[in-house]
Amino acid sequence: MTQSEFTELSFTVSGRVARPVAEVYEAVADPEQLSRYFTTGGAKGRLEAGADVSWDFHDFPGAFPVTVVEADPPRKIVIQWGGEATKSGADYTTTTFTFEPLDEDTRTLVTITESSWALSTDGARNAFDNCEGWTTMLAAMKAWIEYGINLREGFYT
Repeated sequence: MTQSEFTELSFTVSGRVARPVAEVYEAVADPEQLSRYFTTGGAKGRLEAGADVSWDFHDFPGAFPVTVVEADPPRKIVIQWGGEATKSGADYTTTTFTFEPLDEDTRTLVTITESSWALSTDGARNAFDNCEGWTTMLAAMKAWIEYGINLREGFYT
């Protein structure tokens, strides 16, 4: 692929959680659960197609509006939320969560892809920052769902 074929920056991260796919999907879709391990300032609203919800983080104070573009329980959630240095000056990125059952649905492969950053230094910086955030979210989700441990508690405050 040549540089002229790139239209935006994107990344994909994934991890495996030792729980059935429906349980892992709910850990993302349900704001009460999401608030226990990821949105340190709280999540408001269930991730359902067409919903406008908000996520708050102690490390980035102020609620972030999130629009749910698609929800296909228990396999996929697509959201759009605010971003800077995005493709064509849009003010959002698109994040897709997919949930794949493994080992007769005793484990779940969670894949998160985020896209829509501009091909620029600022776009790359923001994409790398969010890549770190989603990787941390996957680790925190695994610790929470499998062991009841909140990795983010006290981490940012």
